[in-house]
Amino acid sequence: MSSMMRGTTDNGLLPPEPDEDGAPFWEFAARGELRMQACAGCGELRFPPRPCCPHCRSFDSEWRRMTGRGRIWSYVLPHPPLLPAYAARAPYNVVIVELADAPHLRIPGNLVAAPDADIDSVDPSLLCIGAPVRVTFARLAGGVVVPRWLLEAS
Repeated sequence: MSSMMRGTTDNGLLPPEPDEDGAPFWEFAARGELRMQACAGCGELRFPPRPCCPHCRSFDSEWRRMTGRGRIWSYVLPHPPLLPAYAARAPYNVVIVELADAPHLRIPGNLVAAPDADIDSVDPSLLCIGAPVRVTFARLAGGVVVPRWLLEAS
């Protein structure tokens, strides 16, 4: 998947702030990999990352590579008033993607027209709950790499 990573984009947008539990997620994203935290005790996947398994209460975890495919579970089109960098792009989309290989996991992001496109690059009329998507990665101006989503033919 690293071939899907593009150059720096999105000047002025707020980058994520990785914490200790989520740091591996962002490290894998920087390598072009979508990985989810899994409990090393019971095997349950979880997102967002956290120190303890909500199923068996184990503190042991591992990171499993996902296919990077899913479907739009929900979406929103934010409108002003917004922070200036976002207002200039409104309306843009924020999608929640349900992963194909872990349907109980849902990941937020943006649907984009191409791997290096901005968050306002998709015509809002193309957004459809259930639409198949695949992951791509974009490097933000601050150097953090974030997952984004591309529509797939259904």
